[in-house]
Amino acid sequence: MKIVCIFTGYLCLLAVFCLILPGSATATIPGYSCYLTVEETYSVASSITAQYPDLASWTDVGDSWEKSEIGGNPGYDLMVLSLTNSAIAGTKPAMFVMSSASGRDYAPAELNTRFAQYLVEQYGVDPDVTWILDYHEIHLLLQANPDGRKQAEGGLSWAKNTNENYCDPTPSSRGSNLDNNFSFQWGCCGESSGSECDNNYRGPSPSSEPEVQAIQNYLGALFADQKGAALDSPAPVETAGIFIDLQSYGGSVLWPWAFSSSVPPNGTALQTLGRKLGAFNRYTPDQAVELNPEDGTSVDFAYGELGLPSYRVELGTAFFENCSAFENTILPDNIDALLFAARALREPYMSPLGPEAINVSLSAAQVSQGETITLTATMDDARFNTSNGAEPIQSIAAAQYYIDAPSWVSSPAPVAWSMSAADGSFDSTSEIVQAQIDSSGLGTGRHTIFLNGKDGDDNWGPMAAVFLEVTEPGSGGNGGGCSTIGTAPGENSWTDMIWFALLATVLLFIRSEMVKGKSRT
Repeated sequence: MKIVCIFTGYLCLLAVFCLILPGSATATIPGYSCYLTVEETYSVASSITAQYPDLASWTDVGDSWEKSEIGGNPGYDLMVLSLTNSAIAGTKPAMFVMSSASGRDYAPAELNTRFAQYLVEQYGVDPDVTWILDYHEIHLLLQANPDGRKQAEGGLSWAKNTNENYCDPTPSSRGSNLDNNFSFQWGCCGESSGSECDNNYRGPSPSSEPEVQAIQNYLGALFADQKGAALDSPAPVETAGIFIDLQSYGGSVLWPWAFSSSVPPNGTALQTLGRKLGAFNRYTPDQAVELNPEDGTSVDFAYGELGLPSYRVELGTAFFENCSAFENTILPDNIDALLFAARALREPYMSPLGPEAINVSLSAAQVSQGETITLTATMDDARFNTSNGAEPIQSIAAAQYYIDAPSWVSSPAPVAWSMSAADGSFDSTSEIVQAQIDSSGLGTGRHTIFLNGKDGDDNWGPMAAVFLEVTEPGSGGNGGGCSTIGTAPGENSWTDMIWFALLATVLLFIRSEMVKGKSRT
């Protein structure tokens, strides 16, 4: 078994090396080795669907302006990458994430693509990613403006699509700004331009651009209309689903309205989730109008027409963000923010109010049937970005866990097991909670432990999860398999780890040298 584990580990490292090998499959944008071109983005998405057919589908949802023009440039299909475990049937709440509606926004499309890769690669490895794809759907429009992006790949600061009917067919000022072309409150308030050559030109009519038409049609088919037509009509608190538009730049998490300084009817709940997302990426949370008043925007459409909690996340500090900032800050911080949104999308107007389960762990990840293990987590009701106002917080009031099925599964209905405060009483906004789990009644194999917490205002937070492996009685629990937990002295676990580290270092050094060589050429 040990030889198999070592061999498997080397194969995994080799596979990772091959996946990240620069220049082997991708050329990237000149001068920006971290960003894929439109064609490369589409190639990665196609590869994901080929490699993970039970998790991913790649769907043509419309055409770019150039593609829609007969006899013109080839243009592009607008493609959505949808991720969910197709083996689990039933209606699932969805999150839609679009990126780079402005062609010059380099980082958003790459973040969205890396998010997709992370989800499929971590399925079956990370317990939260696994249940997210089992019970939710993630829909990703990686390149919302592929024609404009292609112009920006050549170094032009291109914001709009490339519609040649506006301004002049040739200069870089032609086209329409897609994020001022959505039909909701289009051109309502003087917060976009009617001049064709302006960067914020809204187009000649609501949703005149084929890219916007495709997005609106897809959203309308994916999400039920959960909000009344009146501006002051709130969406039900039970609304499911989240809309996110990734753009550049500014370091902000923004919610409706963008066209008006009036607080939307779900404003308090929108603010709560916005402040929660801002805790992960450290971006300033605010109503969109406070940063830049605009009309005809995607976030106002998704909320105003459909009632979805909607956010525009402005990434980084530049349109052409440098790769160091992207890889070291933008990518990890915003992957975490997107993961929280994916966990909360079942009850996005309610669950962010409740405590977040963090530092979830078991006293042993693998046990023999009949052994008792300890489940531990921290329930935190106070993790918000408070740079633009404080969020109400309460003491933790309760915590519970489920085995192999989350609370919303109806048949068979899962049993909720109580957890206790480690210090004996629930009296703080952050509590370590624990429970003893008897594995006697669990079958052999992998189990998923789901858990969440409640605060003093009866707000239940989103689910979190951890894996538990149960083996046959007397099989040694943590022994066997590839886990180093419980490795006895003399089994050379540290030697194996050192060899893995050395190999990984060598591979990363080779990759680094190839990146340098590529940049010099």
